[in-house]
Amino acid sequence: MQTPRDVILNTIDFKGPDRFGFDFPEPYGSDFFGAGMSPSPDARPSGRNIADEWGAVWDNIGVCNLGEVKKFPLESWDEFSKLHIPNIRDPERFKTIRGARERAGDKFLLGWGVSLYERVHFIRGLENTWCDIYADPGKLCELIDILVDMNLYALEEYGKEGFDGFMFCDDWGLQERLMISPEKWRELWMPRYAKVYARARDLGLKTMLHSCGYIVDILDDLIDIGLDVIHMDQQANMGLDLLGKRFGGRITFFSPADIQTVLPKGDYDEIRAYCRHMVKVFATPQGGFIPRWYSDPKGAGHPMDAVNVMCEEFLKLSKEMYGK
Repeated sequence: MQTPRDVILNTIDFKGPDRFGFDFPEPYGSDFFGAGMSPSPDARPSGRNIADEWGAVWDNIGVCNLGEVKKFPLESWDEFSKLHIPNIRDPERFKTIRGARERAGDKFLLGWGVSLYERVHFIRGLENTWCDIYADPGKLCELIDILVDMNLYALEEYGKEGFDGFMFCDDWGLQERLMISPEKWRELWMPRYAKVYARARDLGLKTMLHSCGYIVDILDDLIDIGLDVIHMDQQANMGLDLLGKRFGGRITFFSPADIQTVLPKGDYDEIRAYCRHMVKVFATPQGGFIPRWYSDPKGAGHPMDAVNVMCEEFLKLSKEMYGK
């Protein structure tokens, strides 16, 4: 019998797990153990009018785990030299990952990095960031490169501690298109993602990216530069069949049933049917699919009984495919 770590690695590498790997709430369990920097330079405070390390002031009305930035620390590039940049090399920041391999036991050990797009617009504001792409790409790239260097340093620390995977979050999509032009993404962000992924691969870590919205236009590029796992909570806006046809067998999907339409709006039979469709288009006996849950169901507007139906259906489907 494969260990949880083996199951996840064999799924990602398309080497034949003996069941679905999964990341579910109790009582179903998870094959993952997560650890990261504390504090993380990418931390997003959950409360009212709380500043993060960069000086971005966050507000959260309490409906969900995530809030939004109400005051941006770098509204003008004239203030760039005064921006407070967290010290990624502070040893205190990495105390929480020491011994993580032992604590993880036989689970897949996943570490967290720093977003390369979301953190930029948390610092500059979304409108300013979109303008910078055309009006001041040089300064924009200086800021992105600071975040790249943070990830590279974090990767070295995770590598020393025997981590298996590395992930950060960048939601790139609107409902039916990318937030920026694919051409500008390839010009400004793609080479920087590639640098991070290349170093992760050198250190033996699998690369994962959370990105929701419509990201079809850049998923080929992400695969080409070394992304192993796409962590997406929405799929219906792009279409399961389209995703499976274009990307199935080339990347591992790490996903729940769609949290925008299926889990909050579907009845039990519709949830089960959607899970079955996901397995049909994403999963193979060799790998390619890791089912998961969305850890803030209340914030996403779906009840726990929908989560339970989903988890039980995926476990049933695992038995159908692998016999366990």
